[in-house]
Amino acid sequence: MTNPPHFKGFRPIGLPEANNPVVLNYEEYEAIRLSDFECYGQVEASRIMEISRPTYARIYESARGKIAQAFVLGKAIVFEGGKVYFDSEWYSCNSCGCFFNHPEKEEEIRNCTLCGSTDIEQYSEDNPQINMEDICICPKCGVEKAHTPGTPCRNEICPECNCLMIREGAPHQHRMRNRNCNIR
Repeated sequence: MTNPPHFKGFRPIGLPEANNPVVLNYEEYEAIRLSDFECYGQVEASRIMEISRPTYARIYESARGKIAQAFVLGKAIVFEGGKVYFDSEWYSCNSCGCFFNHPEKEEEIRNCTLCGSTDIEQYSEDNPQINMEDICICPKCGVEKAHTPGTPCRNEICPECNCLMIREGAPHQHRMRNRNCNIR
């Protein structure tokens, strides 16, 4: 897979916000994209994904079932996780905490795609500062909370001190720990 979807998911129109979205893994998204958008057969799509045809069929059927569930029950669809490798380079912004990719390898990346800051660094699995856990942490009091799929930690509020939380292991976490927060 070259890149993940350029959006986080979908929500039904006209229904109240639900907290139990259908989670579509990236490999399920890729199977739907290859078969239903690019119109590849299962054999061709399984070769592109470098998996067996029976494995592809299971992933594709799982994705279709999840999409049907979301449509019939009016649930949101969130894209995340799964066993995938992205070809493009990833970066993190030390100013806003955004993680973003850079598919145009021949062009140099200079700014965060979200806030425009030049304080960015290339993501590396070998970098011990960047260890994406599924935990949100309060930069003021240190309270930890399980990450809610589909909701960025920066949109979560600490239950103890009402500060906006950050993702544990984010590259800017160590600098944010002793700062006062913006109370909502």
